[in-house]
Amino acid sequence: MEKSKLPLKSSKAKHGEKREHGGTNNTIFDIVSSATSSSIDLDTNKSRTNGENHEKQILLIKKLNLCCVVYDFTDPTKHLREKEIKHHTLLELVDYLTCSNLEFCDETVMNDSIKMVSTNLFRTFPPQLHENRVTEGFDLEEEELPMEPAWSHLQIVYEFLVRFIGSSDIDAKQVKKYVNQSFILHLLELFDSQDSREREYLKTILHRIYGKFMLHRPFIRKSINNIFYTFIFETEKHNGITELLEVLGSIINGFALPLKKEHKLFLVHALIPLHKPKCMIFYNQQLSYCITQFVEKDYKLADTVIMGLLKYWPITNSSKEVMFLCGVEEVLELTRLPEFQRCMIPLFRQIARCLKSSHIQVAEKALSLCNSNHIESLIKQNHKVILPIIIPALENNAKKHWNHGIHNSTLNARKTFQDLDPKLFKECLLKFQEDKSKEDEIKARREATWKRLEELAVKNLSSNEVGEAPHAAALV
Repeated sequence: MEKSKLPLKSSKAKHGEKREHGGTNNTIFDIVSSATSSSIDLDTNKSRTNGENHEKQILLIKKLNLCCVVYDFTDPTKHLREKEIKHHTLLELVDYLTCSNLEFCDETVMNDSIKMVSTNLFRTFPPQLHENRVTEGFDLEEEELPMEPAWSHLQIVYEFLVRFIGSSDIDAKQVKKYVNQSFILHLLELFDSQDSREREYLKTILHRIYGKFMLHRPFIRKSINNIFYTFIFETEKHNGITELLEVLGSIINGFALPLKKEHKLFLVHALIPLHKPKCMIFYNQQLSYCITQFVEKDYKLADTVIMGLLKYWPITNSSKEVMFLCGVEEVLELTRLPEFQRCMIPLFRQIARCLKSSHIQVAEKALSLCNSNHIESLIKQNHKVILPIIIPALENNAKKHWNHGIHNSTLNARKTFQDLDPKLFKECLLKFQEDKSKEDEIKARREATWKRLEELAVKNLSSNEVGEAPHAAALV
C-alpha cells in the first residue's frame, strides 16, 4: 500500500493579517505553523504507539480547522498565499481520507469534518441575473451562467464529502448525529446554485446519503416535495430541478411493490404539477422518466397521469404541447384497457384539437400516435367511442389544413379508420356534414343580423343629422 501522508510544511505567519471570518487575530499562517510543525509520519502501514496516534489525530484536527477559514474569491488578488495553503491542505485531507478511513471514525474528527464541510459549502447565493427572464422564454440554454469563483476550493471539499459519505468504514449509525436533517436541508438549498458542476456533486452526495441513511429517506422525499411546491406554485425559478428529478428517478426505481400511498400522493401532488411551469422544457426528459417509472411499477396509475396531463395542457405554447403529446404517447404504451377506457373520452377530445392545430409539429405528433401497435390496438377496441370524436377533426384537416404533408397524413389516417368500420365511419361523416350545415346556417343568420344592425345604425345616424340641422339654424 502507498504511504498516506498529510504533507508537513512550514510557513511563517504574516503579522497584522486577520482571518476572513471570525474575531481572532490569529492568521491562517498561525494555524498552519501550529498544524505543520510536527514531523509525524502518517504511513498507514507502520505500527505506532498510542502517543503517536494521539499526535496524529491532533494534527488531523488542526488541518480540518485550518480549512474552516473561508476566503473571498471575488477579488483574485487578495490572500493568494493563504488560498494556496488551504488548497493544498484540502487535497491532503482528501488523499488521507481515501487511504486511511479509520482515522475519521473518531467522534471528534467526524464532528470537525462535518464542521469543515458545512463552513465551506453552506452559503447564501447572490441574486440571480436571469431570474426575471426564466418565465419569458426558453433561450436560457444559450446563456452562459456564471461559475462559482471559489470552485477551486469548493470542488475539493465536495470530493472530501463524497468520499466521507461513501466510506464503508464510517458507520452510518455513528455519523447520523452529524449528517442530520439540518445538514440535509442545507445541502438541498445548494441545488439552486447556478454552477452546474456544483449541482452534479450535490446529486451524487444526495444519492449516497439516501442510500446510506434509511432513517432520512422520508425526510429527503418530503423536503424535495417542498422544493417542488415552492417552485410550481410560487416562484417558477430554480436551477436544480433537473438534478433533483435525476435523483428521484433512481429513488422511484427502487420503490418496493406494492407502491405506498405516500409515493402515489407524491406523483399526484408534486410530479404531475411540474408540467405547469413555462420552463418545463429544461427538465422534461427527467420528469418523463420519473412518471413512466411510476406507471411501469403500477399500471393502474396510467389514467391518473393522463388526466393530470390534460389538466395542465398548454393552450398557446406549441413547443410545450408537442412535449405533452410525447408524454401521453409514453404513458399510453404502458396503459391497459380498463385504465384507457377511464380517460379515453377527454384524452381524444384533446387529441382532436391537436389534429386541427395549424402548428405542423403539433398536428404531426397527434397523427403519429396511431403508429404504435399498442395504441392502435386500444383505439380499435374502443373505436365506436373514439371515431365520432376524431373524425370531424380529420375531415376538417382534409379540407382546410394549409400544410401539404399534414394533409396527406390526414388522408392516410382517414383511410385507416374508414377501413376499420365503414358503417360507423359513414355515420360519423354524415353527422359531421349535418353539423357543418347547421354551423353554416348559424353563421349566415349571424352575419345577416349584423348587416341589419349596421343598416339601422346608418339610418338612425342619417335621421339624427336631418333633425339637428333646423334646430341649429333656429339657435343662430
